[in-house]
Amino acid sequence: MDAILSIKPQFVDEIVAGRKKYEFRKKGFKEQVNKIYVYASSPVCKIIGEFLLGNILEGDPDRIWALTSAKAGISREYFDEYYEQKKVAYALEITSFVTYKDPINPYETIAKFSPPQSFCYIRNGIENRGKTLFPHL
Repeated sequence: MDAILSIKPQFVDEIVAGRKKYEFRKKGFKEQVNKIYVYASSPVCKIIGEFLLGNILEGDPDRIWALTSAKAGISREYFDEYYEQKKVAYALEITSFVTYKDPINPYETIAKFSPPQSFCYIRNGIENRGKTLFPHL
């Protein structure tokens, strides 16, 4: 199974630059996910690339920060604000990131597309003008 993650453009830039090797979430996946499609949120509003999901780290936020800080792509202050009052943090390891030459406009490609609050699973192939964009599904 694959998923689309909504990520703020400033963090997408850090991923593309190779400085951000972990994406942080407050909730984990309930299903096994192999590949992540990166939706850069407003004002970009496009799927700009994809990566293979490596390890998923789960634990106390201080422990997760200790394990990921060198490749977090965010400040400790931002991390602490994001996980304020949370007992569990998730860090998704970004491996084999590929930036699309032509980002995908999901509003033109996916019927009734609504950007996910955090993520959404992809269960069926997505078609664009008769061509399947994600043919492996």
